[in-house]
Amino acid sequence: MKKSSPRSNRVCRVCGANTRELFKAKVRKRYDGTFDVCPSCGFLQAREPVWLEEAYEESINQSDTGLLARNIYCAQLASTLLYFLWGPGTTCLDYGGGYGVLVRLLRDIGFDCFWQDPMTSNLFARGHEIGADQRVNVVTAFECFEHFADPGNEISGIAGIAPNILFSTILLPDPPPRPEEWWYYGLDHGQHISFYSLRSLEIIARRCGLHFVSNNSAYHLFSSRRVHPAVFRFLVAASSRGLAGYVRRRMSSRTEADMNLHLGKGEVR
Repeated sequence: MKKSSPRSNRVCRVCGANTRELFKAKVRKRYDGTFDVCPSCGFLQAREPVWLEEAYEESINQSDTGLLARNIYCAQLASTLLYFLWGPGTTCLDYGGGYGVLVRLLRDIGFDCFWQDPMTSNLFARGHEIGADQRVNVVTAFECFEHFADPGNEISGIAGIAPNILFSTILLPDPPPRPEEWWYYGLDHGQHISFYSLRSLEIIARRCGLHFVSNNSAYHLFSSRRVHPAVFRFLVAASSRGLAGYVRRRMSSRTEADMNLHLGKGEVR
């Protein structure tokens, strides 16, 4: 996952409006963090996250005990949406792909999926790193947006790789909870510094020239063509109720072909 430097500390990094201080909180048990909210778009940001270098000494924080379960679920979700919205031949990139678990799972299902994450070692998807100028149909970015120090520029860069971005980030409740009331602030590890409202995501999508749809909770889509909200929400909900199994049965796994590639017995498909 790419780190970037935040813009002006008291200006909203999404819409440019002046922010106001919402609360102060202890970050990583030793830093005094100030968090500002935008009255215009509802975006919440860490004002001066001076702790970021320390926070990323280990890119996967120890408190993320749900990493594997989340990747298994995201493979079900992503495969369902990739298949029904763009088709079985869809190419994809997992942005901020961590150890490469999701890429491996999607390739095992049959999708031509690639990996990118300069902050983490690729353990499970070696040989499937995306090329410097490579483009794909869809970028997946699960649990990445809350890490972005400059969301507008970071997401604009992702949109340059693919015209569709399937992502997850938990929406900021309204009104925003106090620091001790919401685990998603991630104050123990300090990697979460950006928190989004629906309005702020709509603004980002519009500036990228994309449509926006959400399940109004944690899963969202920026897309080049409009996707009906009811269709998106149905696919998200049904992915874990058997629809992902249907997709797997209709696809041809790349597991063996990838093994042969590493053994020098095949070509990249």
